[in-house]
Amino acid sequence: MIEAKSLRKAYGELVAVADVSFEIARGEAFALLGPNGAGKTTTIQMLVGAVSPDAGEVRLEGGQDPVRPEVRRRIGVAPQDLAIYEELSAEENLAFFGRMYSLSGRRLRERVEWALEFAGLADRRKSRAGTFSGGMKRRLNLACALVHGPEILFCDEPTVGVDPQSRNHIFESIETLKAEGTTLVYTTHYMEEAERLCDRVAILDHGRMLALDTVPNLLAEYGGVSRVEIELEELPPAGTELPGTLTGTTLLIETERPLAAIAELGGLGLQLEHLEVERPDLERVFLHLTGRTLRDA
Repeated sequence: MIEAKSLRKAYGELVAVADVSFEIARGEAFALLGPNGAGKTTTIQMLVGAVSPDAGEVRLEGGQDPVRPEVRRRIGVAPQDLAIYEELSAEENLAFFGRMYSLSGRRLRERVEWALEFAGLADRRKSRAGTFSGGMKRRLNLACALVHGPEILFCDEPTVGVDPQSRNHIFESIETLKAEGTTLVYTTHYMEEAERLCDRVAILDHGRMLALDTVPNLLAEYGGVSRVEIELEELPPAGTELPGTLTGTTLLIETERPLAAIAELGGLGLQLEHLEVERPDLERVFLHLTGRTLRDA
């Protein structure tokens, strides 16, 4: 449904995106994961036709160019920089964006009502957006992108700076859209969001795509094994064969089968004071691919 071929974009000497290619199927939830400055927003801007690539091309289903008006009506964009008018109410913002997509009359009223409920803002419909919390503004930003009922939704860092309640609301909203068959393109630097919400993940860094696959496949290829760290109540008897490395009373086990390793310890009669299992995750994948953690990038 979306095809990006060898996209490149530079601003002077800064290459924001370099030779990025991928395809996104209809109904797929696709993540662009990477730190700030990785090229995620620039990629989104090229996909929706807001920025022209220096090289490469973008095509939607049927080979259509995203800058064509009839194509843009099928697209919703929730940008990282909020695209709402703070002097307007929630209801007025939604009505304005609905009219931008040629909605009017009963259909416009129905879609505005749906969007207010979707964003959890029905009771604040008459309140100015400028009085909203950061999380409420993010929810309204998302609702404005959806008021016209697009087939494809682009979300650029939709949870930046939001409170936990709004973050969960956005997660649940995205999951609802995914279940309804909306095609989702989601950028984030939070690995847990990509793992929870998306079918496939493209990992970007310094404008280049380092890996692209499903989360389980990325973990299997780059994530390494699970690590089990156990604090023993006391040193084991001399000569006890342990399935890991013992430092003082701390036992570290690296294994593909952490539960089996823990069960093996139980058979040795050891008393455990504390146990922690660290499974492979996208943070570990990013570390493997770049030599640094996503949080430090």
